[in-house]
Amino acid sequence: MEESITLYSFLSLIFFIICLNLFLRSRRRRKNLPPSPPSLPIVGHLHLLKPPIHRLHHTFSQKYGPIFSLKLGSRLMVVVSSSTAAEECLIKNDIIFANRPKFIIAKHLGYNYTTLISSSYGDHWRNLRRIGATEIFSSGRLNASVNVRKDETRRLMLRLSTDSRQDFVKVELKPMLSDLTFNNIMRMLAGKRYYGDEVTNEEEAREFRELMVEVAKNSGTGNPADYLPVLNWFGLGFEGKLKKLGKRLDGFLQKLVDDHRSNKLKNNSMIDHLLSMQESDPLYYTDEIIKGFIMVILFAGTDTSSVTMEWAMANLLNHPQVLKKARDEIDNLIGEEKLIEESDVPKLHYLQSIIYETLRLYPAAPLLVPHMPSTDCSIGGYDVPSGTIVLVNAWAIHRDPNVWDDPTSFKPERFDGNSEKIEHSQKLLPFGLGRRSCPGANLAQRTVGLALGSLIQCFEWERIEGKEIDMSEGRGTIMPKLHPFEALCKARPIVDKLFY
Repeated sequence: MEESITLYSFLSLIFFIICLNLFLRSRRRRKNLPPSPPSLPIVGHLHLLKPPIHRLHHTFSQKYGPIFSLKLGSRLMVVVSSSTAAEECLIKNDIIFANRPKFIIAKHLGYNYTTLISSSYGDHWRNLRRIGATEIFSSGRLNASVNVRKDETRRLMLRLSTDSRQDFVKVELKPMLSDLTFNNIMRMLAGKRYYGDEVTNEEEAREFRELMVEVAKNSGTGNPADYLPVLNWFGLGFEGKLKKLGKRLDGFLQKLVDDHRSNKLKNNSMIDHLLSMQESDPLYYTDEIIKGFIMVILFAGTDTSSVTMEWAMANLLNHPQVLKKARDEIDNLIGEEKLIEESDVPKLHYLQSIIYETLRLYPAAPLLVPHMPSTDCSIGGYDVPSGTIVLVNAWAIHRDPNVWDDPTSFKPERFDGNSEKIEHSQKLLPFGLGRRSCPGANLAQRTVGLALGSLIQCFEWERIEGKEIDMSEGRGTIMPKLHPFEALCKARPIVDKLFY
């Protein structure tokens, strides 16, 4: 009994000391920090964080300016909501801001902060970036997997046309688009299908799908224990759950690698390619490095693309004149006797404008992956201490009336003849900005361009009962629609000509 009382007193004392320290730190005035809302002792602004976070930050920016700060427990966050401030951080001072803050999820699911997304700037990250640019996301490697994306897109068209060849049928696109993107990535990585028909291994596929659901539930930067570490001491955090999930995920990925190494699988996949590199340099191309690449490609290249396509289709049905113009472009340039190919997409300028406008209004990642300055610095004249979490609100920048004409309207024409220039500016940043921008942007654009173009070419689309599609945003790090996209579709004559 006395031991229990002593332990309780000791833990209470530690808790009091930590709380006092956090309180004193929260009271300490730094020189010229960005403005912030009123805060509470210890928790700071944690109690204000309610989804959708990108809209909340946008509201704060309208009141406190395009650069404001939040005190989240023991950590400081600075949120940037203007293109000029984003350029100052990620272009002019990109090396200083090239680090990542350490979050619990990246520790246990990101191989202790060693993946391409979570690792700090330095030699290791530069090597990862080089491997990604030259060995995984290069044009040559992407061209080698073009038939995978072509086949998965054809499968989607067949699936949609099964009941729609005679009349309009009601469809929900979200699960079909998710199947498309996951199968695309897994076939490129490991030569396996885990969704839909002809699944490679049903038991393995089920395990994979369960893991993806669990990871999605626990992703993001909204875990209170990241800002109040004391919560983990009392079992109130979720670090234990993440450790178990990390072990399950690692076991699954290790089995994939081992199967390829033991020649059970040899299909010229990315894993095969990385294992061949491991043979020439085993000290660097470790299994952990390979598994880290697999995980990054899976998480960054699946939901982001499927969500973008869903938003694009919803916008097209709410703007039938845009849909007609896109179909006319495809019919005129590609014709109605052959299916659109990935190599056709670059010449379909209006289709590309639709994709850019969708990425502007509904970026899959409305808040860019957080950055962290390595030294004390300044943004827009405000002091930003080293170690600060710096968050860029791409959603707010994409809707800034100082940058975009009629910013809340869906107008693909704004990109006509200017898409490439705007894509590479600080105005449009769905894939990030600077040296830590997404290396898989080319793959995402290929996937979305081919699939979206095929949906337009192969089917007539109508709204259900003529009602406008609800464009409300749901919760999640990858911004989903609140209500999944449903519509009526009917196969066009090209489907009968080329599929049956």
